[in-house]
Amino acid sequence: MASERYNPRDAEPRWQQTWSEGKTFETDNSDPRDKYYVLEMFPYPSGRIHMGHVRNYAMGDVVARYKRARGFNVLHPMGWDAFGMPAENAAMQNKVHPKDWTYQNIATMRTQLKSLGLSLDWSREFATCDVEYYHRQQYLFLDMMEKGLVYRKQSKVNWDPVDQTVLANEQVIDGRGWRSGALVEQRELTQWFFKITDFAEDLLEALDGLDQWPEKVRLMQKNWIGRSEGLTIRWELGDESRAKAECNEIEVYTTRPDTLFGASFLAISADHPVAKALSVDNPQIAEFCEECRRQGTSLAALETAEKKGLATGLTVKHPLDPAWELPVYIANFVLMDYGTGAIFGCPSGDQRDLDFARKYDLPVVPVVMPADGDATSFTVGDDAYVGDGVMINSRFLDGLSTDDAFDQVATLLSDQQLGNAPQASRKVNFRLRDWGISRQRYWGCPIPVIHCEVCGVVPVPKKDLPVRLPDDVTFDVPGNPLDRHATWRHVSCPQCGSDARRETDTMDTFVDSSWYYARFTAPWEDAPTNPAIANHWLPVDQYIGGIEHAILHLLYSRFFTRAMRETGHVGVSEPFKGLFTQGMVVHETYRQGSGQTGQWVAPAEIRVEDVDGGRKAYLLSTGEEVAIGSIEKMSKSKKNVVDPDDIIASYGADTARFFVLSDSPPDRDVIWSEAGVEGAHRFVQRVWRLVSEAVPALRAVSAKPATQGPALAISQATHKTLQAVQGDYDKLAFNKAVARIYELVNTLASPLTQAASGEADETQLKALRNAVEILIQLVAPMTPHLAEECWMALGNPGIVAEAAWPVFDAALVADNEVTLPVQINGKKRAELTIARDADQNAVQQAVLQLEAVQSALAGGQPKKIIIVPQRIINIVV
Repeated sequence: MASERYNPRDAEPRWQQTWSEGKTFETDNSDPRDKYYVLEMFPYPSGRIHMGHVRNYAMGDVVARYKRARGFNVLHPMGWDAFGMPAENAAMQNKVHPKDWTYQNIATMRTQLKSLGLSLDWSREFATCDVEYYHRQQYLFLDMMEKGLVYRKQSKVNWDPVDQTVLANEQVIDGRGWRSGALVEQRELTQWFFKITDFAEDLLEALDGLDQWPEKVRLMQKNWIGRSEGLTIRWELGDESRAKAECNEIEVYTTRPDTLFGASFLAISADHPVAKALSVDNPQIAEFCEECRRQGTSLAALETAEKKGLATGLTVKHPLDPAWELPVYIANFVLMDYGTGAIFGCPSGDQRDLDFARKYDLPVVPVVMPADGDATSFTVGDDAYVGDGVMINSRFLDGLSTDDAFDQVATLLSDQQLGNAPQASRKVNFRLRDWGISRQRYWGCPIPVIHCEVCGVVPVPKKDLPVRLPDDVTFDVPGNPLDRHATWRHVSCPQCGSDARRETDTMDTFVDSSWYYARFTAPWEDAPTNPAIANHWLPVDQYIGGIEHAILHLLYSRFFTRAMRETGHVGVSEPFKGLFTQGMVVHETYRQGSGQTGQWVAPAEIRVEDVDGGRKAYLLSTGEEVAIGSIEKMSKSKKNVVDPDDIIASYGADTARFFVLSDSPPDRDVIWSEAGVEGAHRFVQRVWRLVSEAVPALRAVSAKPATQGPALAISQATHKTLQAVQGDYDKLAFNKAVARIYELVNTLASPLTQAASGEADETQLKALRNAVEILIQLVAPMTPHLAEECWMALGNPGIVAEAAWPVFDAALVADNEVTLPVQINGKKRAELTIARDADQNAVQQAVLQLEAVQSALAGGQPKKIIIVPQRIINIVV
């Protein structure tokens, strides 16, 4: 057949239509084959896909196509994480309804994703804003409520007085709302919570069983759950302080009671009952507490904020020496939600406490030194000593290890009485807090409860679900439109019939993404799941997504699986068996003008040239030179984005897929470059040229690997590559698979050219056909359109997407040769490749024929030849 350039504009839509019409990737739940569930984190419909999406979904698609070829019944679905604030912001800015904005974006992004040729089961598609989906989410909420996993309480929130909405901690920047710029207020609001803390111990212990998760993700979750064993110690207030504080003691939880003799102050939260009592009559304290509340409540904010405190005038008695009194401060780095809302400061053993002590001129007494330290000279300078070691300056504890000191203090204080109770008690504490899901938003899943003056909080009966979002809302004023929607908000109580009102808070969008993997197993069911089907598919065998979701999304999903187990919707505890976190796609930045004030320029607007050994960039429009900046994550703000549509239009989807899979290990960032994309495109074209030119000769023979003769090398290289790539795909080592496939193509290039010109015999043609069919199937998971086109050109029946994975011939991959290093007078000078079972005499004769050995001998004989079988050869001359 005539060799023409591979045309992706023609081939790719054609094969996508073939797969769609044949329902090739639709999954039958009743299929008796072993199951394999591969899932990429579903996207937020922001408007257009980006190259990060291409990489994420290309990886998942390789796994899905490979596992399907290996004989598994593969579930590979797609949906949309569609609720959230961006839609409401668009409604306010563009005068468009959030629903319209969201579904328009979904339509655009669906078209883009389909153009990538992903092997997705689109018949299971849903968006979390579909009424059918959030109906079942409300169903789950009611079941969890019945099981006691949902409750309501007053909680402190970040309140934006301009936008009139609650802000997440991450949306408070320098004490101001991220969008309005208004000073954030701390308010007490009644909020809905999920009791994730009920599962804290289980969530922590089960991490050890997630051996197919990255260790760094498991460690991040362990730290977030934050289990600690410590002591709750009661510090008695000084005699003159009790009346002012309106209490007799302050409780402190600590994991380091061994450092008590290094204490120099107590610090309490601005929301501690003692701080509130003092605020009533002390304007200075009241103002400082308000300042603390404005800074936000996230741990990140606390870590980076300047450490500030205000002396209260109160003192507490040291629990190990009542004659020793310490001052009590209100501090901006102590939160009421963590521990008891009070800490004791040991400056020598905690950097935060040390910074605070230096600022307020408080004592710093070293109480722990390294085991090999000298107590007479050990000091603490600008850095606290936070390690374990030996106790010093600690009276009866001196010389003990920190562990022994912990136990001795715990025993002593547990035996001591303060009032009618022990002064201290051992306690296990968790950093994890219950999940507050209330959001004062319109575009989210309505919480299905009704508030009645007579009956209180009443769950919406399941027969009355779903509680639908009303469409007739406006965003012309700040705040939640549901609060202003009288006909939606005002209802009759389902229990007594009295006038009542709906809950106007909607659920945190993390709820939507915490159970979608279960809904995909049977999205047509009236109940949230079909438990038998869900139990068949779950846990997800391979989950793929960004490391930025390592904590909250994954932790919430793990909690939700347990909650669904408790409510009878699934029978498993963990949602994801295997987890892979892919790297980002990054790109150079370009800037027009000087310094930090120049305007960002998009890659499509410049050309890059090699000039005098360096690289320079110029504007296409004017020729003006622009500065080449650092390589950073693709972002709209810095304009260093590449539109996947442009790449697909210019090079085809297979080129885009192949490049993002080939350029670096999948867990690391991939640097986007035009040269890299062009290299991937050349490879696609080369494979097509080599195969298509040889097709007339190959179609005339059947595939059969060679077992001897000149064609043996072709079959050996092919089957060894098959074995290796199979292992790479199993380990998601896509870049290694690509490197091996490049090598195989190089090996096959000359024999295929010979076949195309009629220079190959039948044995070689049969071996080549076998090799080409294997090559096609090796590249099919990464470049599926190219593979289908080559498969069809060979005249093979059916399509590659439905073909079984090839089986390598064990005899062809057996290593029958060994390569031995050859040393001459102790230095390596050559290598000898010889049959593994060659005897000593054959090895000796072969090594003497090597050019390097003959040159060293210069016509003479070696003094000695030392052969270590299958290891090394030493020649002494």
